[in-house]
Order: sequence, then structure tokens, then C-alpha cells
Amino acid sequence: MSKISKEEFKNLVIQTKKKEKENKIRTDRIWVNKVIIIAFVVSFCMSYASNKIIPEINVPLGIIITLLFVILGILFDIVGVSVTAADEAVFHSMNSRKVRGANVAVILKKNASKVSSFCCDVIGDICGIVSGACATTISIAIASKYDFDLLLTGLITAGIISSITIGGKAMGKSFAINKGNIILYEFAKFISIFYKKKN
Repeated sequence: MSKISKEEFKNLVIQTKKKEKENKIRTDRIWVNKVIIIAFVVSFCMSYASNKIIPEINVPLGIIITLLFVILGILFDIVGVSVTAADEAVFHSMNSRKVRGANVAVILKKNASKVSSFCCDVIGDICGIVSGACATTISIAIASKYDFDLLLTGLITAGIISSITIGGKAMGKSFAINKGNIILYEFAKFISIFYKKKN
């Protein structure tokens, strides 16, 4: 196998820098700080609510709430991937014809890295963490109620939640890549209900 030449490597670096400049990919410190604060607040609120609610309700309802967190994480992961996979030109065309939600889709697409980070990394990962905490609480409740082994119950519960989350996100990513335009449009149409265009 031949090695890359110095000239080819230099050209690769130049092309990469050019691409970064074209896509305006840069570290936005303000955005990173916002994400950290949002992640902390949302995670704290969701964890607090789940830890207060789950122990007070019955096991079946606790399982349903846990699955809702898992589904929410998968849905936001799908949105995050679809934003990066969608074709911006389609929405510019729709926006020129004043199609409802198209202007929001353009804004989301132009900020694809931030939207994807928020959906996948903030909401998606927080839902994963909270669903894991809920699974632990449910494991303790099941083990104490039915006199099961706590360690085994915990491992089985964690395995089920993890497999549903990982499997759901794997299928969701494939779906989002193939249907990116449609998903982004539907999401943007929903967001447009709360969005007011600035004059």
C-alpha cells in the first residue's frame, strides 16, 4: 500500500481548511456555554422530577414513564440527524412560495450543527441518563416487591432499556437520513406555530 505524499497531504489540509471556511465550522464559545447551562438545568429538572415521581407510583406506570423518556430521546435524535441530512435548497424553494414552516426549516438548516447538538447531545443524552436513573429506581421497586435478586434485576432492566434505546436510535438514524427533508419540514411546521418572524 503506497503512502500519501507530502504534497498530497498538504493539499488535503488546504481543502479541509477551505471546507471549514465555506461551512463556517468554528467553536462558538457562547453556544457551548449555553449548551452546558441548558443541559444542567434540563437534566436537573428531569432527574428531580423522575426521582420524585417514579418511587411514588406503581411499577407498570413507572415503566411507561421510563419508556416515554426513551422514546423522547429517540425522537430528538431523529430530528437532530434529519437537520444535518436535509437539503437546504428544497426549503429555500418552498420559502419563496411562502409554504408554512419553510422559513423555520431554512433557519434550522443554517444552524444545523447547533440544532443537531441540542437535539442529540443535550435532549437525547439527558433522556438516556434520566431513563437509566428511572430504570434503577424501578429495579429496586421490583426487587423489593417480588423478593428478586437486586443485582440481577438491575442488570436485566438496564439491558432492556439500553437495547431499546440503542436499537431505536440505530433505526431512527437510518430513517432520518433517508427521510431528512420530510422530517425537518414536519418539525419546522410544528415549530412555526410558536415562531414569530422578526420584522
